[in-house]
Amino acid sequence: MTDTRIIYGFHAVTSRLRQHAAGVQEIYLDGTRNDARAQDLARLAGSHAVRIMAVDGGRLDGLTGHARHQGVAARVLAAPQRHDLDAVLDALQGPALLLVLDGVKDPHNLGACLRVADAFGVDAVIAPKDRAVGITPVVSKVASGAAETVPYIAVTNLARTLRELKELGISIIGADQDAATQLYDAKLSGALAWVFGAEGEGMRRLTREHCDELVRIPMAGTVESLNISVASGVCLGETFRQRAAARDALISS
Repeated sequence: MTDTRIIYGFHAVTSRLRQHAAGVQEIYLDGTRNDARAQDLARLAGSHAVRIMAVDGGRLDGLTGHARHQGVAARVLAAPQRHDLDAVLDALQGPALLLVLDGVKDPHNLGACLRVADAFGVDAVIAPKDRAVGITPVVSKVASGAAETVPYIAVTNLARTLRELKELGISIIGADQDAATQLYDAKLSGALAWVFGAEGEGMRRLTREHCDELVRIPMAGTVESLNISVASGVCLGETFRQRAAARDALISS
């Protein structure tokens, strides 16, 4: 039997149409919507010969489990998980940039992390198969299309994967608010993997032990920590800045 699932929200459905229209079986659109956003979606679906069905809100609520669907959902073929990390790394043209999430269980956090990863050019997001949420309809919606563009690689043994990355010359940098080194003092222009721990729990001991360096985000306010997606955005943004500066220096030399 073909494995299908429901995705919902305009960003998630539109992104799937653009990235893999052949995998979209049909789209369910609230029959009362005739605004510009709905019309744009209808045109995009029509250009890919994907059927749109006008349905009522009750049908959409039932399909999505009463989630905030924005009046649109789609039945899609489950996208194959791009689990071959070696293939991802072999295809890279520059130094690797990976985001490792050690046990993120909140789908909203994972979706936001995928969105941040897409924004800053992360080559793949790596997470353990157990103790992690995985890609769900909620994750896809929050990710606003990034779940379709950023490879999500679920691994059986995270510690072993980190060892293998280190053997390939990829630095493992863990985010830890108790670390001595500040983010802006760390060298981030080479091949590296950022590691973030689970919500409230942080990194597991074995994961921490496999990090080459631990860094903290300097903070001036009264809050003690940042949400994982915010923290990853800060760290990846600084990585992006340092890499751009290194490229500019190379070009001008």
